[in-house]
Amino acid sequence: MEEMEEELKCPVCGSFYREPIILPCSHNLCQACARNILVQTPESESPQSRRASGSGVSDYDYLDLDKMSLYSEADSGYGSYGGFASAPTTPCQKSPNGVRVFPPAMPPPPTHLSPALAPVPRNSCITCPQCHRSLILDDRGLRGFPKNRVLEGVIDRYQQSKAAALKCQLCEKAPKEATVMCEQCDVFYCDPCRLRCHPPRGPLAKHRLVPPAQGRVSRRLSPRKVSTCTDHELENHSMYCVQCKMPVCYQCLEEGKHSSHEVKALGAMWKLHKSQLSQALNGLSDRAKEAKEFLVQLRSMVQQIQENSVEFEACLVAQCDALIDALNRRKAQLLARVNKEHEHKLKVVRDQISHCTVKLRQTTGLMEYCLEVIKENDPSGFLQISDALIRRVHLTEDQWGKGTLTPRMTTDFDLSLDNSPLLQSIHQLDFVQVKASSPVPATPILQLEECCTHNNSATLSWKQPPLSTVAAEGYILELDDGSGGQFREVYVGKETMCTVDGLHFNSTYNARVKAFNKTGVSPYSKTLVLQTSEDTDSEEQTLPFPVPSERLPLRRMSPFSSTLNLQPSFPGRSYFDFRSSPHQLSLHSSLQSLNAPGCNFETQSASYSQLVDIKKLLAVAWFAFDPGSAHSDIIFSNDNLTVTCSSYDDRVVLGKTGFSKGVHYWELTIDRYDNHPDPAFGVARIDVMKDVMLGKDDKAWAMYVDNNRSWFMHNNSHTNRTEGGITKGATIGVLLDLNRKTLTFFINNEQQGPIAFENVEGLFFPAVSLNRNVQVTLHTGLPVPDFYSSRASIA
Repeated sequence: MEEMEEELKCPVCGSFYREPIILPCSHNLCQACARNILVQTPESESPQSRRASGSGVSDYDYLDLDKMSLYSEADSGYGSYGGFASAPTTPCQKSPNGVRVFPPAMPPPPTHLSPALAPVPRNSCITCPQCHRSLILDDRGLRGFPKNRVLEGVIDRYQQSKAAALKCQLCEKAPKEATVMCEQCDVFYCDPCRLRCHPPRGPLAKHRLVPPAQGRVSRRLSPRKVSTCTDHELENHSMYCVQCKMPVCYQCLEEGKHSSHEVKALGAMWKLHKSQLSQALNGLSDRAKEAKEFLVQLRSMVQQIQENSVEFEACLVAQCDALIDALNRRKAQLLARVNKEHEHKLKVVRDQISHCTVKLRQTTGLMEYCLEVIKENDPSGFLQISDALIRRVHLTEDQWGKGTLTPRMTTDFDLSLDNSPLLQSIHQLDFVQVKASSPVPATPILQLEECCTHNNSATLSWKQPPLSTVAAEGYILELDDGSGGQFREVYVGKETMCTVDGLHFNSTYNARVKAFNKTGVSPYSKTLVLQTSEDTDSEEQTLPFPVPSERLPLRRMSPFSSTLNLQPSFPGRSYFDFRSSPHQLSLHSSLQSLNAPGCNFETQSASYSQLVDIKKLLAVAWFAFDPGSAHSDIIFSNDNLTVTCSSYDDRVVLGKTGFSKGVHYWELTIDRYDNHPDPAFGVARIDVMKDVMLGKDDKAWAMYVDNNRSWFMHNNSHTNRTEGGITKGATIGVLLDLNRKTLTFFINNEQQGPIAFENVEGLFFPAVSLNRNVQVTLHTGLPVPDFYSSRASIA
């Protein structure tokens, strides 16, 4: 009920209404407040004097006519308070509720009578402080306005519902707590207001003052006053005038102005108007409900704006930091060039200093030697060596004259950094203006004829509807986890084809795609069901056909293997059965329905007539080595099936496909084996160390082997030394059984030692470590060895 409190307060005094009266404009005022804002009209400008003088209709005439709206609905005109002569000289004020209040032209005379009984100055008018409509009072004064008993009852119930202490009703600013209540005046007073407004002398001395709580109870128990007729104060209302829309008494019907009006029973009209008010409240309640929902939306917008602001600021900081990082990197490169130039100049000058120092030392030695020779007195001995010395002196002199005393390097740096374009770009750096809002793009359509699965990869293709007029800025591809879990984003970009790698074998995935632009995102496409290949001992026999070269899909690792590969996808695909329903599309790696009688899908066109007869539908994995995750020293050839190394140290390379379910077998042949190295073969996590032998850390499980024996190694722990090594042409077999959680190795089709590792769980990639003395070739898509299959079936 706290929202209702403003409805219960007077627009003039700002306190709860006291004896409220109803103005013709339907607004309410306290009787005391109504008297306080009365304005006395000059006698010479009164409506009576104007009519006596025969002058035309004036503002006061208009106001006088407006007074008739008390009795007639036909008249809807109201005069403006600005038309009074006294208005311009009296400034406007504001009540505690913020409503403009026009003060009286003169203060009311002091009186101890109630506001209703106090005399009203002649020719007084009143202006509603809320709508500013004005009217002139008749001889009845304020008694001519009906009292709002309903509003009084609502205020009483509201005050009774509040447990707060009763406040003084005469305090002008902050009401103080009431200390007494006068039962005759029916007013709560604080001590200062009681001494000022209710002194204990004269007629007021006989008034009974009680505590506020007792006064509240007595007010609650006192019978509510019955509303009486404003024209006949001793008569109660008994009928309702339909034309004037007001309750009247029987005297008004017999001798008053309502005698010729249509009237109805007061109780019937009371019920009718209650029903109309209830119906109106229903509509208003719906609007209030909409307003509450709108406020919730606005508050969520505030939170979203704050979140978007934080996100945008973080993005802006990241972009600026990226620019700063790029500038720092370029700065480091330029400083490296300056340092290189600096070192070059110093080297040239120092070399020249060293050369000149040596040459000067030789020249000085020759000069000193010649001077000593000149001192000799033996002519024959002197002449024997003089010619040679003369030639040496001339030769040395010539050597000093051939640019030897000219610096080979200048002290200036012939480098000039042109940073003006970059500074201009920085000054021009600004936000791109947001384009006018446009509709969201249409729902993308999955192109079933271009979707497929291969091993544990899935390729999906989609397009915009042919009649779509709204451009899409990008697409969001989502996949679930293969177990019916929540969807996750696996690709966001402009491409319309994507291959997702690293999925689980023998699993069913749900895929969907949606488009987006600056305005928003489209609805999701229909859900596509994808079945990855199963693991078995039989070969996969499918007839591949090439993907168009201009539509090579973006290849992306599944979010469940935490690897991203942006290389073109495998250039072949298998045929599938497309099953359509109103809510779901199904793409399954079964081909039986294509050969089933009565199949009329579009996929059985003439281009599929070369489909081979497939006896078994179960598939094995085909894969190659992955250059994207390999060490930089690894050298690839033969479509990434053959690898070697450029370093004498061991380097690791992984396969492209990861396994988490089923039984998988692959082989590696030794193409070159020099100087007895120790290559290692096995499986590893995606984040295995790439610059050490496989098995040195806890992310790899491997067998390393030389020309005589082999060992198993995990986390740098060497176990199970087994005789028998490898040479050029040998074959290494790796069997990963994730159903039994074991890893087994073979050399030349014979099992090498016991089961190498047990309790292996998770996602594993085929792995090899080697150096420059070894070259191996990978062979995939192989069936599990027969003896292992039979042993597994027996177990």
